[in-house]
Amino acid sequence: MRTHTPLRERILVAIDAGRDPISYAGIVGQLAQSTSIEVASFDHEPGASFLQVALVVAEVVDEERLSVLRRIQRTTSAQSILVIGSITEQALLPALAAGAVGVILREQATPGHLESVINVVANQGGHLPPALLANLLTKVGRVQDTAPASRGLAFAGLQEREVDVLRLVADGLETAEIAAKLGWSVRTIKNVIQGVTTRLQLRNRAHAVAYAMREGHI
Repeated sequence: MRTHTPLRERILVAIDAGRDPISYAGIVGQLAQSTSIEVASFDHEPGASFLQVALVVAEVVDEERLSVLRRIQRTTSAQSILVIGSITEQALLPALAAGAVGVILREQATPGHLESVINVVANQGGHLPPALLANLLTKVGRVQDTAPASRGLAFAGLQEREVDVLRLVADGLETAEIAAKLGWSVRTIKNVIQGVTTRLQLRNRAHAVAYAMREGHI
């Protein structure tokens, strides 16, 4: 018998399926089977301020979906998962640069797989389909030499919004001041810093700033 996770302890997930209500309803229906996930709205409290994961659903990676990923990265504390019909290696890098930390192919988006990847991403992990991951790892050296830094993906381990936060930490600003300057919530700033320190196994925010400086990001 499955045990139910208390509502307040469930992973809060929002879904953006663009102009595809059928896909939205399908994902909601699949997640409704989970005892550890609660579906929330981007606009309804405790939505945007407390979101842990955002699912961005699309058939292909286009500028509209990239814009959605960037907005989520900029305005919420959520980690984004792209649920995609098909994706090429060329389209993968812009999606990662825009903030996606997980990619699930639609054909593999079973309720169990969705729940598993959401749990991984909510705990500061990442997920790529095995074939894409293998290709990315073999080519990452060449990409690092050729991809412009302005695309927002730091292969040394920092995303664009993380660099923005750490730059202000280095300037001596407190968490509330950073939140006000960037137009984000205090919780989002705390989550960004915690995400960096946890993912890169850094001791604290000072260590994170030192890492960013050593890698040439600030």
